[in-house]
Amino acid sequence: MAPGFFAAWRDQRRLRRNAALYVQSLLEEPDTNDVGWLSDVATRGDVDRARWELRYARRASGLLSAERDALDDRTASAVARELADGWSRDRNIAAGMRQTAEQQFNARLRMLSQALTARSSPEPTGTRLGKALLDYFCPARFIELGGSLFIMLWCTLIVTGLQPEPAALMQHCGELNC
Repeated sequence: MAPGFFAAWRDQRRLRRNAALYVQSLLEEPDTNDVGWLSDVATRGDVDRARWELRYARRASGLLSAERDALDDRTASAVARELADGWSRDRNIAAGMRQTAEQQFNARLRMLSQALTARSSPEPTGTRLGKALLDYFCPARFIELGGSLFIMLWCTLIVTGLQPEPAALMQHCGELNC
């Protein structure tokens, strides 16, 4: 009986270690160029807001990906637990603001989850995510920009970590005025 216990214990430790590594990547600071771009496009120059929105979006999309892609519920639970622990250690959050930061994160998590699960929408998932992100960042600015597909695509790419160089994106998408 002991070998089964030790095997389960080792599996649990491996799962937590892998979840911790995954969450560590989610807690990395957003790229300075992405923060600058988002502050110019969506937050009217508010760099701190742009940085926080990208932090929230990356963490939320990472948790949702773990829930969606995991082979069992233990993986998503381990990621959620590590992410919660990460909040308590995050040096970017003042001690008195942790609850506010968690509430803001949970709001973004719900918003992204709804965008992912909107099965009746004719729009592709990436478009729904980009639209939801930009709409949440700054609804008035989103409307002012006319909901540019380029903007939505770029927001989605930033969050998923797949952002190409702007020149490469322009080469594939053509000249865009946004």
